[in-house]
Amino acid sequence: MILVTGAAGFIGYHVCQQLLSRGDTVLAVDNLNDYYDVSLKLARLKQLEGKASFEFHKLDLCDTEGLDRLLRERPIDRICHLAAQVGVRASFKNPFAFQKSNLEGFLNIIEAARKKPVKNFVYASSSSVYGNNKKVPFSIEDRTDEPISFYAATKRANELTAHVYHHVFGLPVTGLRFFTVYGPWGRPDMAPFIFTRKILTGETIDVFGHGKMKRNFTYIDDIVQGVILCLDRPQPYALYNIGNDRTEDLEHFISVIENLTGKTARKNYTDINPGEMTETWADIVPLIRDLGYRPTTHIEAGMQRFISWYREFYKV
Repeated sequence: MILVTGAAGFIGYHVCQQLLSRGDTVLAVDNLNDYYDVSLKLARLKQLEGKASFEFHKLDLCDTEGLDRLLRERPIDRICHLAAQVGVRASFKNPFAFQKSNLEGFLNIIEAARKKPVKNFVYASSSSVYGNNKKVPFSIEDRTDEPISFYAATKRANELTAHVYHHVFGLPVTGLRFFTVYGPWGRPDMAPFIFTRKILTGETIDVFGHGKMKRNFTYIDDIVQGVILCLDRPQPYALYNIGNDRTEDLEHFISVIENLTGKTARKNYTDINPGEMTETWADIVPLIRDLGYRPTTHIEAGMQRFISWYREFYKV
């Protein structure tokens, strides 16, 4: 049995779908917070519920007693920890929500993993830990001691905590630094979702960094492939970038949406937000070398699938 936290979230939902489709038994938890539209989270869950090998519990990982009680009664052998409070800009507005979810919640789940104990603990980190690193692509060996957002600081703290639990208790842990994940059922606070919605409705989009920003957009199916490779092959201790093998100019990304929707974007060029990174680009060679990870989805194909889903889901 595999425990997936954040199962109603974007990545968590897709990981659950893939695990169930290949015959795994999934115990799923999520606190269903209202950081973004809860109805989208419930709609994701609706796609999973009713399957014999899927069990969902609404649970906040900061509820230590509830978490211990749930795991005590279940034969969990692996944990995929994807639950987190997300958002660079949001972390400046409500830092205590990030402290509670990403620090206290992470400590509770990794402590539960130690006490069980489990055979493998895979958790989500973020490309945000690289801060204002100027060298690209970003390598796992690069410095990560100068975060530029509180969100990034909490994710780096998770990595350090995981290292302690491996070093002291021998817990097998693998951390994954995600790079700008997009695709069907994606998050409404992310650029692919925001730009698609506003371009379709004729609203003006804010183009931060005056169009000079670059992002390592990674399609959800490629991300799920990497997550499950890590779940299936426990390592004593590992930390990987998980992303695409190329980076996209923001202007090109917008033009892709324009071409796929047949609409021209109305643009407001503006400065980059505090805490945002100018460019992200993942060095994924270690994950390819160690586990055979291979992203295959180009931005045009991935965005076509996302826009098709968006039109159907929102009846556009």
